[in-house]
Amino acid sequence: MSSGNEIRQQFIEFFVERCGHTAVPSAGLLPLDDSSLLFLNSGMAQFKDVFLGTGSRPYRRAVDSQKCIRISGKHNDLEEVGRDTYHHTFFEMLGNWSFGDYYKEEAILWAWELLTEVWGLDKRRLHATVFSGDEEYGLEADEEAEDLWRRVTDIDPTHVHRCGKEDNFWMMGETGPCGPCSEIHIDLTSDGTGGALVNAGDPRVMELWNLVFIQYDRTPKGQLELLPEKHVDTGMGFERIAAVLQGKSSNYDTDIFSPLMTAISELTGRTYGSSLDDLTDIAFRVIADHVRMITFAIADGARPGNKDQGYAVRRVLRRAARFAWQCFEQREPFLHRLVPVLSEHMGDAYPELREKPQRLAEIIAEEEASFQATIERGLWLFEKAARHAESGDGIVDGEAVFDLYSTYGFPPDLTQQMTLERGLSVDVESYESLMEDFRAAGRRASASSTGIQIRDLPQTDDCARWTGLTDKGRVLGWVVDDKVVQEGSVTSGQEDGTVALLLDSTCFYAESGGQIGDAGKIITDSGTFAVTDTVREGDAVLHWGTLQEGRIQVSQEAVLRVDRRRLLTSKNHTSTHLLHWALRQVLGDHVEQRGSRVKPDEASFDFSHGKPILDSELDQVQLLVNDKIAQDLPLEIREVPIAEARQIPGIRMFFGEKYGEVVRVVQIGDGFSTELCGGTHLERTGQAGFFKVQREEGIGKGLRRLTFVTAQEAVAAVNAMDAILRTASHRLSCQTQEIPARIEALQEELSRLHQHARTTATADLRSSADRLFSTAPSLDGVKVIVGEIPAAPAEQIRELIDRLRDQAGTTAVVLGWSNESKVQLIAGLTEDLLDRGLHAGRLVSRLAKVVEGTGGGRPLLAQAGGSQASKLPEALELARELIQKELAA
Repeated sequence: MSSGNEIRQQFIEFFVERCGHTAVPSAGLLPLDDSSLLFLNSGMAQFKDVFLGTGSRPYRRAVDSQKCIRISGKHNDLEEVGRDTYHHTFFEMLGNWSFGDYYKEEAILWAWELLTEVWGLDKRRLHATVFSGDEEYGLEADEEAEDLWRRVTDIDPTHVHRCGKEDNFWMMGETGPCGPCSEIHIDLTSDGTGGALVNAGDPRVMELWNLVFIQYDRTPKGQLELLPEKHVDTGMGFERIAAVLQGKSSNYDTDIFSPLMTAISELTGRTYGSSLDDLTDIAFRVIADHVRMITFAIADGARPGNKDQGYAVRRVLRRAARFAWQCFEQREPFLHRLVPVLSEHMGDAYPELREKPQRLAEIIAEEEASFQATIERGLWLFEKAARHAESGDGIVDGEAVFDLYSTYGFPPDLTQQMTLERGLSVDVESYESLMEDFRAAGRRASASSTGIQIRDLPQTDDCARWTGLTDKGRVLGWVVDDKVVQEGSVTSGQEDGTVALLLDSTCFYAESGGQIGDAGKIITDSGTFAVTDTVREGDAVLHWGTLQEGRIQVSQEAVLRVDRRRLLTSKNHTSTHLLHWALRQVLGDHVEQRGSRVKPDEASFDFSHGKPILDSELDQVQLLVNDKIAQDLPLEIREVPIAEARQIPGIRMFFGEKYGEVVRVVQIGDGFSTELCGGTHLERTGQAGFFKVQREEGIGKGLRRLTFVTAQEAVAAVNAMDAILRTASHRLSCQTQEIPARIEALQEELSRLHQHARTTATADLRSSADRLFSTAPSLDGVKVIVGEIPAAPAEQIRELIDRLRDQAGTTAVVLGWSNESKVQLIAGLTEDLLDRGLHAGRLVSRLAKVVEGTGGGRPLLAQAGGSQASKLPEALELARELIQKELAA
């Protein structure tokens, strides 16, 4: 019996040795240039530009095993994971590709040969489906594929089935490359007579391989347009074929998952039983699947967060953590303990898992610990809402779903999954109205791309972008209104006068890798074109700008001149490499680049670090960078094959970065800084002049950003700070070096004044509070304290709320105060009132509308503000009515 690793290798070797394909590595899971995808969700995603005709590869046939995540949008398997034995959020897709080379006949013949001759599957149990046509799309049945199955293979002719577009017309998303497909299914019924179950959703007759014949592009308007060439895109689920070849009825029983399943069993003391109904067995499958998804996603650059890929990682992690808590009674972070098992098991095929397994585990443990801080209270709230639904109409209140998300961090789809497990449903309409802006947090994957795909772009040779600021090229045409024009002359363009000039070669750098595109001039004998930005579209470079004078014609020779912002940009780009090295020296090896934005006037550098940088650390970083600049070290830049680059000692490669087969190595000095980089750089570090950090800030959990300037911009920044110090010196009537002491003295004086004001305000507050307390009515055992108080610091008012709650026992407090034209409201409840329907956040949200403001917050304490101070009495009266109504319910 072949192992999973052997099966993956057998697939690749078959297409390399038998069919002349080039083996290519898996692309990273995070798409860099496709806004229609959250993660790469299919094998074809990394080749999408080839199918659209906007890019190319140095080979016409390829084979790979692609890492995929399906978590949102059209391809969403999350809800099925754990409930069956073959759906996954993370999986590998085995695929072979033809880029305008072979087509249906070879794809069908080779697939049949691999399955039946190499792997020896029983031909009598294999079925093929072909596209039956569609009236809406105006497409006929794929009779060609149907005939080929019967002509070039020895499949049972009765095992070839026609199916509709739902099953046999493949689209990557709402837009993009698509075409008819032919699926291969295997009949796993006991007697092999399950042909009627093909595409019936029965796991006993399962799809193994999908052969997609790409020939169309679906536009944002839903139209099908023919692509320039026909292609083949095949995809076979690695986990599914491994289960078949290993004689397993479940993917989770294969050696792909067995190390994780064994580890879960050892860590929890539970035994896996393969049941589809038992919650413990479901938990085994969910955790084994989800830990793969979150570990691979984090290894490729995603981080748990509140939007995009980060939100997807967070909600999958929390789904797994909830199962670990409920089913395995894990009260400490658990998932991270499985990372070493996964890294060891899959590290040969995917080396990124072995580079920093400890760091991967730390990120997962930190996120899980954050969720566990609130999970018990959240599960209590869900249980309460579920019991209420079970005693009523079986529908969980949308407010409970909203509270679980906003207060306890339960993603809405996790709550919905929990309701399904109880045989309940969610009041979706109510929940969606409450979610408002929150709804957008995980929906990006289902949105269509709004980018314009420009067709038939000629290829541009831009190798000269690294070697100089001047070059010569020939005009090939231009882009106007998203169409390529290759005749006549350009005189004007869109309404703002801009067009994109196309040349056969260019020295202009197109925006990529965080570095902005070049600007400059393109000059012919008859006209001058001012370039304001340079971008890449596939293999073409677009020079966006305006015609300054004369006219420019197709086939004219042109002189290209890049302006000086290139040199300024290069100073900053080389400095990002020095900064990356310095940060790792000062803060530690955990620092990893997470992005950059390199411009001529400044640059920003994003990196992983869990806390703000201390002033002393920042000083040390700046000293290290400026020391390397002062040493005037040479830069060595060379192109090498990617396999060779991986062997260079100390090489920095970044997950999420898209590398080709030949990469560019940038080495500074003796190699203390060696990175793969496609940007423009200096010849020597001394050309950067001077380095100065402008600001340091947090941009997300575990992520920091440094913004800096170099050369004359750095000198200008220091001069500006010097001017500020001189002004402060004059204002404070002291020498520059005495400014800190003078400020400290002023702060002490201000503190004494504030203390006096607080003492006075506290006395006024206490007097008002005593008055409100003594006159407050009691409703059904609840002290209802509502009234106006003097304006005071927020901290003192919160202390007052706590004092009133302690003094009154069971109480609901709503206080309001005005300051000039503004009005503030705060509500506080004792915890026992939550069971009676009161919620501080919802209460102040209602009151805020009266004073024309906004507000909300936690169930026990919430605050709101508004612009209509005159309406404060009306808001307080409404508070009394709402509290009384809830208590009477």
